[in-house]
Amino acid sequence: MIPLRLKVDTDAIDPYVVRLRSFEGMPQPPDNCGFLDAALETADGETALFAGATGNLRVFGVDPSELDGDIVFVVPSRKTAHRLIRASSPHNTLLITERCDQLCVMCSQPPKKQHVNMFPFFETAVLLAPENSTIGLSGGEPTLFKSELFDFLRETMARRHDIDFHILTNAQHFGRADLAELRDLDLSRILWGVPVYSSAGAIHDQIVGKQGAFEQVRKNLSVLCEAGARIELRTVLMKPNAPGLLDLAKFVAVTLPFTDTWAIMQLENIGYGRQNWGSLFFDSSLGFDLVGKALDFAVSRGINTKLYNFPLCTVPADYRVFAPSTISDWKRAYVADCADCDLRTECGGFFEWHPKAHGYGRFGVA
Repeated sequence: MIPLRLKVDTDAIDPYVVRLRSFEGMPQPPDNCGFLDAALETADGETALFAGATGNLRVFGVDPSELDGDIVFVVPSRKTAHRLIRASSPHNTLLITERCDQLCVMCSQPPKKQHVNMFPFFETAVLLAPENSTIGLSGGEPTLFKSELFDFLRETMARRHDIDFHILTNAQHFGRADLAELRDLDLSRILWGVPVYSSAGAIHDQIVGKQGAFEQVRKNLSVLCEAGARIELRTVLMKPNAPGLLDLAKFVAVTLPFTDTWAIMQLENIGYGRQNWGSLFFDSSLGFDLVGKALDFAVSRGINTKLYNFPLCTVPADYRVFAPSTISDWKRAYVADCADCDLRTECGGFFEWHPKAHGYGRFGVA
């Protein structure tokens, strides 16, 4: 797995954000090496020393060529640096908060009570990001800090016209009072990822652990629609909601036709998902008819429907076109049976933490 947390040593005292530049193959750093850049000074195979206006930063255990252009958040007191934005990756997500007002049964990032305001550091990171980046914002629930989020988006989007955002939110905290602020943003550059798990309110509420959540998300999706927002509906496939997937497809087509994308997602085995795996994991390789009927209906009604996190060999051949590689590179893995698979270059594989006994009854049949 690609490391996102690095062991470092620095002569700084306070936390800071810096962009690392290895400039390998160049006799000296170019003129555009900025104030928030740290250039490689020396490397010996075990450590790499970067130096810049923010001071010296020694990084352990990573080839400096793999860090060129990466934007890191350095915490001197802990001797760690977090790779906020990896220049070589299209999969960069900033964790806005670990607080959340829902308690989803499969949550991959179980909520915590504490919150650290990282917006100033994240703003610096976005301003240093590679050109034409799409940056994810996640939690917890980012809109628990809605005012700060809007300020952050307004500032970074005004200064970086080439940056897009993909924001994951439970959409519980929008209202008509937010219409003006939403419309003040360039909403063509933001995709809001909103979970809807069932067309039956009781099932959705049970999955997210919050009574009334379904009615609230319905109402607030209409607010986002009225504002002109782009919306990606996200449905994690599980035993509790799999039988009603076709009903959900009909609900999306009739009630939420303004949806840009409907993503049906396989379960992730981490956090509460791991804790509840036995009662939640739905073997879509053997029960694909439930997925296929829902997908067929949605597509026939003009809904752009995708299958996220589905290994290609677990999907019938005619439906593989709907299953792009979606697992982020830093947490993607393949099992031993994948070694000689003809589909591997197109397949997103598994999450690094997926059980070695992968659980699919139909697997490895191309």
